[in-house]
Amino acid sequence: MKGVRKIFIPLVLALALAGFRAGPVDAADRKEPWRPAEGNWKWSFPADHGSHPEFQTEWWYFTGNLVSPSGRAFGYQLTFFRAALEKTPLYPENPWSVRDLYLAHFALTDVSGGGFFWKERVSRTGPGLAGAAGEGLDVHLLDWKAVQMGGTINLAARSDEMGLNLSLTPRKPPVLHGREGLSLKGPNPGQASFYYSLTDLAAEGVIDLPGENATPVSGRSWFDHEFGSNQLAPDQAGWDWFGLHLSDGRELMIYLMRKKDGKVEDVSSGTLVHPDGSFTHLSLDDFIVTARDFWKSPASEGRYPSGWEVLVPGQEIRIRVTPLVKDQEMITEAAARITYWEGAVAIEGRSGGRDVTGGGYVELTGYAGSIGGKF
Repeated sequence: MKGVRKIFIPLVLALALAGFRAGPVDAADRKEPWRPAEGNWKWSFPADHGSHPEFQTEWWYFTGNLVSPSGRAFGYQLTFFRAALEKTPLYPENPWSVRDLYLAHFALTDVSGGGFFWKERVSRTGPGLAGAAGEGLDVHLLDWKAVQMGGTINLAARSDEMGLNLSLTPRKPPVLHGREGLSLKGPNPGQASFYYSLTDLAAEGVIDLPGENATPVSGRSWFDHEFGSNQLAPDQAGWDWFGLHLSDGRELMIYLMRKKDGKVEDVSSGTLVHPDGSFTHLSLDDFIVTARDFWKSPASEGRYPSGWEVLVPGQEIRIRVTPLVKDQEMITEAAARITYWEGAVAIEGRSGGRDVTGGGYVELTGYAGSIGGKF
């Protein structure tokens, strides 16, 4: 999530089992349970930026608001998902013996021009195909990648006429969400993820839009990393996630787990990050999110919230969050066939008794078909 995040197990499993596996598989290994997200995780950075293969699902999420030297505004998303298929590959010594499947989504928003462009990829693990290091940030799917070298995270993605090449520099330490990094998604045992963020990343680089030359950009980015094995229950429809940068130096993450009956899970929560990098956990009672407008997708016919008022009374925050482009919907086809809205937003309002502006990203799932029970 991005609060909870990402959505792909059943169809991915069918695809992988049908096309990538040959020969018998030990039944006991197939039935061995995955490690649930429970208890305390002994965090260690930068090692924990890497993969956690004992958990069934994992994702690395980068979003950000960018601007060119001329003042032209953009947004971007680059996301990598890992879906584990079995605890032990059929032939552990063979690099082609598949254990995990990787998916990636790449999107650019041209705020000034009102355009939204996106691509997706899927690949099994294997030499030169896809994978993630066990310690430290080094994840790739073909030539799309996120790699940390020293104090800098380098992002690269290219597809057709779209491209992105960014260097991200953390300005605050990792932020642990929930209870010391254990982010609950529902009332059931293990229905959770281990979840942290780098909420304030200085971004520099270039982007390429269809039909245009490389455009220099700079701005602020956000990095989410989650791993777990059992997050969405069948009675849950999806979630709303907010990752917001305020101009007073604070960042705000909020997620709302929505049930099919319209209620919000009591364990939904948030985190307020202060200018010095310290952070405060927010329970559902600490904030109010009210949709003020809606947008209906002509492609999926999903009806999405499209403008919000966000209140955090105990922190003197009252802001309006507005999509910078209405249509930032992705209807994925490569594997999971999940439709969701992920887009750049603008902020204005009051924080700590002062006027604030800002930007960020919002993710909305389950508005064009429920995703409950899918991961």
